[in-house]
Amino acid sequence: MMQTIRQPWRKARVAFLATALSFFAAALGGCATTPASAERGLPAPAEVRVDFTAANITQVMAQGEAGVARRAVTIDDPARVASISKLVVAIGVMRLAEQGVLDLDRDVGLYLGWPVRNPAFPDAPVTMRTLLSHQSGLRDSVDYIVPLDGKLADVIANPKAWDAGHPPGGYFSYANINSPVIAAVMESATGERFDRLMARLVLTPLGLDACYNWGAGCSDGRRAQAVTLLRPNGDLARDAAMKGPDPCAVYPATNGSCDVDTLYVLGRNGSAFSPQGGLRISARDLAKVGQLLLRQGAPLLSQQSFAEMTAPVWTFNGSNGDDDKGYFKAYGLGVHWLEDSEGKWWFGHVGEAYSLRAGFWINPAEGKGFYRYVTMVDELAPVGHCFDRCP
Repeated sequence: MMQTIRQPWRKARVAFLATALSFFAAALGGCATTPASAERGLPAPAEVRVDFTAANITQVMAQGEAGVARRAVTIDDPARVASISKLVVAIGVMRLAEQGVLDLDRDVGLYLGWPVRNPAFPDAPVTMRTLLSHQSGLRDSVDYIVPLDGKLADVIANPKAWDAGHPPGGYFSYANINSPVIAAVMESATGERFDRLMARLVLTPLGLDACYNWGAGCSDGRRAQAVTLLRPNGDLARDAAMKGPDPCAVYPATNGSCDVDTLYVLGRNGSAFSPQGGLRISARDLAKVGQLLLRQGAPLLSQQSFAEMTAPVWTFNGSNGDDDKGYFKAYGLGVHWLEDSEGKWWFGHVGEAYSLRAGFWINPAEGKGFYRYVTMVDELAPVGHCFDRCP
């Protein structure tokens, strides 16, 4: 489901038990109405929502704290939005496709200079279209986070990274590992580092103060405004409070170094800036992305490219993919489709990582959308779409 959390089961279990015990203790003391976080001196979980149309923000809500006691959260605080990052990457990919820099149906190994092939189907190429739509055959059964000095090709060469039962292009199974490959292809095709490329293609043209893993696109001092993500028991999950730049926002090298300028090689790593989940963006700025989508991609995408990106590439027919017990019904290029209880269709994406749950949803028929997130959610809580409620 969504982005894989790099946390041992034992630690998650301890966090869960700590949360449960705090509620039990409160009940015994006659203080069941007191929030557990407040009783333990922890910041109040953040809960943020922004509703918008193509032209305006129509409603906002922000309550709780930004992961730091006595610092109220606002809709302008950047937070790590987890897998919603994938949809924004798709916009960048479609811009490159429009420019003729990328061919969505070309063998990605021809861009990378190293093979991306399922060993069970060595003659079947993997394309950007199959990567974006989670039909590549890659699976999260291996660690897709590559050290700064590591090679994504070594991860891809592992047969355990692949679904041996289905060739590329015909079977859906959501997997984060697709995203580092997409980022590496973008770098190989352009000669630009992923974070700088996304800033040039999407973030800066829309006037957003946003970035991937605190790289290009964020203003000086933006890191200090981040929402700190905490576990329910108060343990740090991501983005510790700090006043200056993040000394190591990427996954470090094998020797512990975070020297991106020296160690990062274009088209070789792909995961350093977390294309699968590392976008830091405020609710107000993500609403601007939503407004772009309500304008059918204008001014960044043509209507044709927008339609190609958002139209379902895969729709579950009962046997053509892993629908995760009904969680997935249809998927486009980086776009998740959801049917609400009234039979209305929305597209967007879910985010779930580091005790944050988020939903970013667009209703093109009614010309409206919303983005919402909550923090300090127990990792063992049921995963939903953050649509009617969150989590």
